[in-house]
Amino acid sequence: AGGLLLSASTSHCLGRQSRLYSSSSSSSRNYGSTSSSSSKQQSVSNQPQPELGFVRGGYTTAIFSPDRIRNFCIIAHIDHGKSTLADRLMQMTGAVPPGSRPQYLDKLQVERERGITIKAQTASLVHRHTDGHDYLLNLIDTPGHVDFSYEVSRSLAACQGALLLVDASQGVQAQTVANFYLAFELELSLLPVLNKVDLPSADPAAAAAQLVAVFDVRQDEVLQVSAKTGQGLQQLLPAIIERVPPPSGSVASPLQLRVFDALHDGYRGVVVLVAVVNGCLKAGDKLTAASTGQEYEALEVGSFVAFAYLID
Repeated sequence: AGGLLLSASTSHCLGRQSRLYSSSSSSSRNYGSTSSSSSKQQSVSNQPQPELGFVRGGYTTAIFSPDRIRNFCIIAHIDHGKSTLADRLMQMTGAVPPGSRPQYLDKLQVERERGITIKAQTASLVHRHTDGHDYLLNLIDTPGHVDFSYEVSRSLAACQGALLLVDASQGVQAQTVANFYLAFELELSLLPVLNKVDLPSADPAAAAAQLVAVFDVRQDEVLQVSAKTGQGLQQLLPAIIERVPPPSGSVASPLQLRVFDALHDGYRGVVVLVAVVNGCLKAGDKLTAASTGQEYEALEVGSFVAFAYLID
């Protein structure tokens, strides 16, 4: 059986999203853009500090019970500001420093050259809510172009909620509607968000009226933000925590994983992203693919906190 390297992009018990790496040999304990020193970058304080992000803030996955995890993605028509919003959310939560390069999660050369998202990307964020608890927010930034709608549908299957992002100057467009119905069929909690409200051409009132008419949402549910300037984003993170439900399932149940993406690593082979549906995942676990019966071993478990970070 081939080996599997698992990287939890949330954490490795119920409700977390994970990455599985298919490899026939063992490898070093650090991967991706993580160096050996980055796993040691912990806060000097004994108390976790959410403003420093998951790694530098001193967090471990054991801190977050399933009720303090939120899995969500950003869906929108092309060029409505998904990647800019993802950048801003990562900066607000300390996952990346202010002033980091734009489109931080876009890794492919064609994405960076053309300014579009082709491959869905994940990032685990930490936010301290008004109730005094820290929450793990697992974000998936999805493509907006119709040609990559299957990428969106797989991402939605790993989440319990979605931000339905609409450009306040453009209004509801084709992929806005298509992505809405993908999320609606999966019974996800939807947060309608108007972006680019800072533009002179923006008409938030008209765009909000469109959302109400087309998707039957309430006017008071529509959030107005500017991912470019940060306007309104202080209300967005609390809304995600309050309006997106935590994952269901049981930590005590047998381990079940849902595969929602994969990539190839030059040193480790195939990297499979999974969402933990039930149970807990740790290095050394034996896994069986439900469709083929092929057996694997989890060699490593990690998380993507804007970069790859080893957990187990």
